[in-house]
Amino acid sequence: MKKKRHSMILQLIEDYTIGTQEELLSKLKENGFTATQATVSRDIKELRLVKQMDKNGNYRYVEGKSETDEYLSKFNTIFSHSVISSDYAGNIVSIKCYDGMTQAACATFDNMSWEGLVGTIAGDDTIFALCRTEALAIELKQSVDKLLQ
Repeated sequence: MKKKRHSMILQLIEDYTIGTQEELLSKLKENGFTATQATVSRDIKELRLVKQMDKNGNYRYVEGKSETDEYLSKFNTIFSHSVISSDYAGNIVSIKCYDGMTQAACATFDNMSWEGLVGTIAGDDTIFALCRTEALAIELKQSVDKLLQ
């Protein structure tokens, strides 16, 4: 069922301008697939979908490429357009984003190799990144800040 759902998701993002998980969930239901928001979120991550601006200025999900240089370029683009600031407390880094941009930034962030990163969680405008130590959180915050300059 998962492979069929993934195949349908790829077809849907090709055929429609889908910019939110809710829109994707709705289109899946229209096509006979029952899924939860959490399942769709995992699917987006597993398929490495990213949001990209189309010719009309709308952000939509597209397939991300796995080539390192292209991925790094997309990472920098997504971050420069999505992230406002970062801060840390203990071993957690808080990354503030523009409303609605967090999922794309977090999905890309998760696919980069960050030393000591345990995991992330994204809301509507904030990413929390859990690091193994406070020292690693400081380094991660500094790296994020460099990307914003």
